[in-house]
Amino acid sequence: MLRAAFTRFRANLGGIGRKQINIDDYNVVKEGSAKILFEKEETVFYNPIQQFNRDLSVTCIKAWDNLYGSRKGKKTASVHKNDNDTDEPVAKRQKIERKPYIKILEALSATGLRAIRYAHEIPHVKEIIANDLLPAAVESIERNIEYNGVSDKCKANLDDANVLMYRNKAENKTYNVIDLDPYGTVTPFVDSAMQSIEDNGLMLVTCTDLSVLAGNGYPEKCFALYGGVNMVGHESTHESALRLVLNLLSQTAAKYKKTVEPLLSLSIDFYVRVFIRVKTAPIEVKNLQSKTMITYHCSQCGSYHNQPLGRITEREGKRNPSKIQLKYSVAQGPPVDRKCQFCGGTYHLAGPMYGGPLHNHEFIKEVLRINREEHGDEIYGTRKRIEGMLTLASNEISEAPFYFSPNHVASILKLQVPALKTVVAGLGSLGYDCSLTHAQPSTLKTNAPWGAIWYVMRECDSNKDLKQKLSKMKSGTPGYKILMNLDEWLENQTMFDMKKLSFEQNEQSGTVEKLRKLKIVRYQENPTKNWGPKARPK
Repeated sequence: MLRAAFTRFRANLGGIGRKQINIDDYNVVKEGSAKILFEKEETVFYNPIQQFNRDLSVTCIKAWDNLYGSRKGKKTASVHKNDNDTDEPVAKRQKIERKPYIKILEALSATGLRAIRYAHEIPHVKEIIANDLLPAAVESIERNIEYNGVSDKCKANLDDANVLMYRNKAENKTYNVIDLDPYGTVTPFVDSAMQSIEDNGLMLVTCTDLSVLAGNGYPEKCFALYGGVNMVGHESTHESALRLVLNLLSQTAAKYKKTVEPLLSLSIDFYVRVFIRVKTAPIEVKNLQSKTMITYHCSQCGSYHNQPLGRITEREGKRNPSKIQLKYSVAQGPPVDRKCQFCGGTYHLAGPMYGGPLHNHEFIKEVLRINREEHGDEIYGTRKRIEGMLTLASNEISEAPFYFSPNHVASILKLQVPALKTVVAGLGSLGYDCSLTHAQPSTLKTNAPWGAIWYVMRECDSNKDLKQKLSKMKSGTPGYKILMNLDEWLENQTMFDMKKLSFEQNEQSGTVEKLRKLKIVRYQENPTKNWGPKARPK
């Protein structure tokens, strides 16, 4: 508290008595429109690999501003529409400008680079608070704010992030945008942030503790921090990490009659980054139960089955039959037996976690438009990767949590690995949707049941002699058990017609193959030697 008061007092002095900046004492790092001064002996955390994160954040805040920003600025939305949509001249429409209104809090600012970039690059910004707990970091932020000439918009603040946000709550001060980018888990900051964000505000959240969120060794810590367990040992663990973070955010928001809408949720390099819109909607909070799920995943073959925790049924109104009423009730389950019906393996439980869509396609479309039409490579050095990753994200099917690897399935069944387009064509012929995923190369998201996946993968194999194949496999392996039991399962299932199976190109395989042939940067290559998360600053 004393340090925070001292910071405000020093800010009110208007810069009196500040030391003159001697450029020779610093290394100058340019990123985006900002130039940051670093002491020769680095004492403040800076990671150049995170430029993708910062480039994407700037673009997403602009997209949020265009789509969901100040209600007073609705008139300017027509600037991005087709010229034929209105008779008003484009030049006249572009002159309609909104007054600066966006208040941004960067709760854990470190160098101030992100906040300074926001001040330089985002229109309609009124105020940015760059907060940090370390005096050395705040001194660096103040120096860089002055050096970049953005002191009219950007203010440094020395305080504990939670204390700052709870104090703002007490003073009835909120922010349109809150950026939480901690070293490690975001959990300690979520409650205070939810109480400090403006209605319809944008929250940007990073978690870098993937050894907990997506690793195999800390299920108890994952549950303690995020209220759920990840898919330990499963290839979809990075998507389960995203869903655990979204569940934490949704559960916290619900306590204050708020709902969370994921606009963009990405698994990137060594961290996850989600962009959510937070709004007060007590009625929609009722949907949280049915949007929360647990997942049963087999420890041997990797098949998974999702179980929502609630269900919603529609019924006619008693007085007015034309008015549909919703009934909320507990879910029925479980969807599986104690052992896997395909291989006899043991099921592991994951969750509870968020079970709804990870992205808002309208939002991604606007982000891609801004990235394509308004940004250039000189300022936004990771622009091509933004295009590639978001193009993949925008094509993901939303009703299919998690993904599978045909390579992994083929290794279990001891089959030759089929082409992705062949697998997609087979599943598509049975009436199921497929898509690629941004989270992992050569994997597929699909709404097909696992019986259909095993069937299609078996029929993809050029060697149709099942008896010969089984004779070469050990009887206790998951692949042997699956091939032995699959025909019996297929005879009893009623979900799809086996006779419709075809590997000829169809709409599903055509869409996936067209996306794969695009010359876009889909996944990041290691940019430097010994690349990865840096150590915490001393």
